[in-house]
Amino acid sequence: MLYSAYQWQSDLHASLREAAAQMQSFMRPLQGIPGFQGLAFVDAAWELVVRTKLTHHRPSFGIGEVSVGNREIAVIEEPFQTTPFCTLLHFRKEIDTPQPKVLVVSPLSGHFSTLLRGTVRSLLQDYDVYLTDWHNARDIPLSAGRFGFDEYIEHIIAFLRTIGPGNHMVSVCQPCVHALAAVAVMAEQKDDAQPLTMTLMAGPVDTRINPTKVNVLANEKPISWFEDTLISSVPDRFLGAGRRVYPGFMQLGAFMSMNAPRHAKAHRELYRALATGDAKRAETIKTFYDEYFAVLDLPAEFYLETVARVFQDVLLAKGQLTFRGKPVNPALIRNTALLTIEGERDDICAVGQTAAAHNLCSGLKPAMKRHHLQAGVGHYGIFSGLKWETQVYPVVRSMMRSVT
Repeated sequence: MLYSAYQWQSDLHASLREAAAQMQSFMRPLQGIPGFQGLAFVDAAWELVVRTKLTHHRPSFGIGEVSVGNREIAVIEEPFQTTPFCTLLHFRKEIDTPQPKVLVVSPLSGHFSTLLRGTVRSLLQDYDVYLTDWHNARDIPLSAGRFGFDEYIEHIIAFLRTIGPGNHMVSVCQPCVHALAAVAVMAEQKDDAQPLTMTLMAGPVDTRINPTKVNVLANEKPISWFEDTLISSVPDRFLGAGRRVYPGFMQLGAFMSMNAPRHAKAHRELYRALATGDAKRAETIKTFYDEYFAVLDLPAEFYLETVARVFQDVLLAKGQLTFRGKPVNPALIRNTALLTIEGERDDICAVGQTAAAHNLCSGLKPAMKRHHLQAGVGHYGIFSGLKWETQVYPVVRSMMRSVT
């Protein structure tokens, strides 16, 4: 019922957005006539109405070329391996000298993998980049089966094996626990495809440390409340009809409510920029929200198991996490160097939560472990934006080069 109600409301608002767009097309030619310049403020208001929508399809990465050395090299975005739940995306470059391979493990948390566009763009300068491009659960038929915590770990292991030995891995945000578990499993199996380095960025390895609002909310209710209140069935009109999901629109709503004043301020700035003709500022804000308002649904079992195992029971940090019924032991990691990165102002994954991985990886020599605390950034600034490009990425690159 919840998902159907949302879809009904979305369809209703589509008519309003269409009417607003028609008003814009009528008024814009008039703005060039003396005495009608004030219509720019009305047009800006209609523009905000037109933009009140969510999309459920992945935007393009839009990385057509990248600088490698002193040359501009074309980038071709292509699937390398595909499962019903994920595509291993390869950003192929035609260059003479092969570059080290790196797997970017993107979060499955309500947004598409294109949220890591800046991360990928920086890495492409020096590395052969692959990325986990998770599919929207509402488009995955029931016949594909379940997808939970263990299936996520299996995907990481399978993709590392596909890429082959000598690879590196960068995990961003939510999947840091899954990524660390995958490497621990591979270490126990003495798998040749264990990554040379494992970079964990802003991930909830131990959420008992400096709990954030996200951590507190996850522990206020029993897991049964999350299942009864937040899980819904995909409506019949979609390919994944009947699949139980945590809808992306609910995750977005939770994120928006955490920083409601900031989002309200951004849209006031957008209105002013549109009304006063500040095209550059308007485009910056619109680009961000075009990405932010593109949402995907999570398989219910993955969402519930992650909430329970990572945020409520903190199983990995307690030494109680299992994979396919067998204990996961990060202390067995011997050959994968560890880099953890945190943001000073991160209000989603607080300082100390990711660094906890160092104590868990007790089998690593001190020279194989590094930590970087980035000053002046929140959660998204760790993996995107100017400070990522100029201060964080050089640390990641240095770590990889130290063992290549």
